[in-house]
Amino acid sequence: MREHFEARDYDGAGRVGRLDVPRAGVTVETPALLPVVNPNIQTLSPRRMRDEFGAQIIITNSYIIKTSDGLREDALDQGLHDLLEFDGAIMTDSGSFQLAEYGEIDVTTEEILQFQYDIGSDVGTPVDIPTPPDASREQASEELATTQERLELAETVDVGEMLVNAPVQGSTHADLREDAGRHAAGTDLDVFPVGAVVPLMNDYRYGDMVDVVAAAKRGLDQDCPVHLFGAGHPMMFALAAALGCDLFDSAAYALYARDDRYLTVRGTKHLDDLEHLPCPCPVCSERTPAELRALDDRDRGDELAAHNLHASFAEMRRVRQAIRTGSLLELVESRARAHPAMLDGYRAALDHAAQLERTDSASKDTFFYLSSESARRPEVRRHHERLSRLDPEGDVLLTEGDNDDDFDASWTIEPPFGPFPRALRNTYPLTAEVPERLDDAAYAAAADGVAALDDGADATFTLAHRDWPANALERVPDGVERVNLHGREH
Repeated sequence: MREHFEARDYDGAGRVGRLDVPRAGVTVETPALLPVVNPNIQTLSPRRMRDEFGAQIIITNSYIIKTSDGLREDALDQGLHDLLEFDGAIMTDSGSFQLAEYGEIDVTTEEILQFQYDIGSDVGTPVDIPTPPDASREQASEELATTQERLELAETVDVGEMLVNAPVQGSTHADLREDAGRHAAGTDLDVFPVGAVVPLMNDYRYGDMVDVVAAAKRGLDQDCPVHLFGAGHPMMFALAAALGCDLFDSAAYALYARDDRYLTVRGTKHLDDLEHLPCPCPVCSERTPAELRALDDRDRGDELAAHNLHASFAEMRRVRQAIRTGSLLELVESRARAHPAMLDGYRAALDHAAQLERTDSASKDTFFYLSSESARRPEVRRHHERLSRLDPEGDVLLTEGDNDDDFDASWTIEPPFGPFPRALRNTYPLTAEVPERLDDAAYAAAADGVAALDDGADATFTLAHRDWPANALERVPDGVERVNLHGREH
């Protein structure tokens, strides 16, 4: 068991937890955002990130520090915390990003971990191989083998209380990602970044990103804190958290600001296109878009970076609160409507509903049916699985109407869940809020519930429905009699 990480509240695979970082003497509440600090160019100071934004942990690049003469000596003399003026936890990357960008770096895993330890890093990283998306299976397998060798080397380096990352690679090959997760979990390393996903996010391939993360999570254990490397846009925090990601790092707040781009949870806006600032943060409360545009490049970039970071931290707080109240998937649903690629990502996540259901809380606040995707949520799947365990007998009426004494038992049936004994009406998720104008997916899911109940049951069933669509009725088993309560034929 990894004693430094504890997951507390679950919603789907999303979880609120505590990551103890012993070298810093800090406990980080997760899901957490790590602002990226460029050791050469600090758009916002780490001290300000701590004081104004509440950052508990940041990330910087130890390879840049090591290969910059002045920085290297200062870091070794002062220590990383004094150099950056930050009293929270500091994670350091190893140079793998530079390896991916330039094809070569002059450092080994042992050397970079020792350097990270020497400068006072709290969470260090070995030199893994970030295999890009769509690489051939041969390339992905070979580079994954190298990464795994380096993780095993990392285990041998004496780094005291410094936590060490165990990156999970494998390109877009789901089985390799799962195997990589299983291998990483088998080491005695501490934090588990899912690597090389930035190109997927840059290309808006959120569905593929979801499949990669889901595969890695299948290999990892529940006590493994998961870091989604390079996931810095607030639009996708809720989706990634619902898959079980605990840490996110953002350079986007600064990089986007340099191009006059303004982050929101519904996407990115260019400052030139804004007449109003739709945000209550201090930057947006005190300035107008025209006033921002009138600033010189440096000041404008700093102000936009501050807004972008406020928007990012606010969304992370929103995600944690949604997990605690059991409304994370509703938040994911609302974010999915911001962009077609996000909707692809949400639909891909629901393809893994069985995986999400394993840790999903059985009792939450009200289930809200918001779209056809809601019919595929883990709660619906769980209800159908529980129906298959029941053993009704005799003639059973499954009805959207009232009881009927001509039957041995009358059960309620409600889309999208399907049938259930009336005594369960006030239990979650059967207290769901459902619109009056339901889509076909809700009825189809309810029909699947009938099929789950009918499978192997020693009973006969009559379905009394109100104008269910034909494609839903086609999913009802042939042995179930059907009665339309409105008396109309389909």
